[in-house]
Amino acid sequence: MLRADVSPGRALPTHQQAEALQLVTPDGVRRDDPVYDPVVADVDDEKLLALYEDMVVVRRFDTEAVALQRQGQLGLWPPLLGQEAAQIGSARALRSDDFVFSSYRENGVAYCRGAQPTDLMRVWRGTALAGWDPRAIGMATPQVMIGSQTLHATGYALGCVKDGVDSVAVAYFGDGATSKGDVHEAMVFAATFAAPVIFFCQNNQWAISEPVGLQAQRPIADRAAGYGIPGIRVDGNDVLAVLAAMRVALDRARRGDGPTFIEAVTYRMGPHTTSDDPTRYVDPSDKVEWAAKDPIARIERLLTARGALSDERAAAIKAKADSFATQMREGCYGLPTPEPLSVFEDVFVEPTPELERQRSQYAAYLAMFDEEA
Repeated sequence: MLRADVSPGRALPTHQQAEALQLVTPDGVRRDDPVYDPVVADVDDEKLLALYEDMVVVRRFDTEAVALQRQGQLGLWPPLLGQEAAQIGSARALRSDDFVFSSYRENGVAYCRGAQPTDLMRVWRGTALAGWDPRAIGMATPQVMIGSQTLHATGYALGCVKDGVDSVAVAYFGDGATSKGDVHEAMVFAATFAAPVIFFCQNNQWAISEPVGLQAQRPIADRAAGYGIPGIRVDGNDVLAVLAAMRVALDRARRGDGPTFIEAVTYRMGPHTTSDDPTRYVDPSDKVEWAAKDPIARIERLLTARGALSDERAAAIKAKADSFATQMREGCYGLPTPEPLSVFEDVFVEPTPELERQRSQYAAYLAMFDEEA
């Protein structure tokens, strides 16, 4: 973890330690940090309340989505329970002209970027290939192919340089993705050309059923030095620390100093997706340990101790979270079923003979059911 000389106006140092940056303890105690405190000096109680509200809303709609899948309304859902601080803290540091390239789990980031309740449902309901217009919210369609989005983010970042703008690209991925070749190639390319891109790894301890210790013998952030990229290891359950780390990385990229790698150490409290059964491979004691580090509870304790979270404000936040979840459920129910042959639309600008052949064969297959009726 980088702990010295990381003020916004300076380059990051190259040394690292295993300790993760933490500004708020699990007990809700604010820790002083002479290096990172100035970076978040503007985050008063009201702004901290806003971050807390984001996390509460995200957890609520994530829980609603899991329920929808269990009730047969969604084909699949990738829960983010336990990772709210990593997603909210990083996303709220971004500008509107920055661009996000995510995996399939960053629905909290999508919420911060402006995705609407129904937008979060379309892909998992199976009614569309994308839930939102990427240009409208500055976030690409989530990538299911593990690690591929790091290449997309690096290319976009180089485009920003060519355009002469100081926008930054961010690639979100999990600990498992760091073993993929695409991530390696993206980091080599980004370091070589000083691309303004941030590689944000949510180390949630599990690549489906494979524990992170099986593939990473040292902190994942340590790998960044091998590419010539500064790395920051941060407590991913501390929304303030994540915000601080992201701000430092963004400032570095905007100055033209190239990429940064952030490892947000967190924990996936639920299944990999709703098709997974984590009870088959997770030690229950691990979940108990990480539950004590809950990202929402620690900020709630801090705000309560400061007298900043009144009963009225807490009730208003809960009402907003419930309203978003209700809109998401209603939006899910209201999504129209697409025509079967529409799957062939918008694949290419100009249909290819192979695509037309597949369309014709599928149409003939569907017609068989009409004949039987």
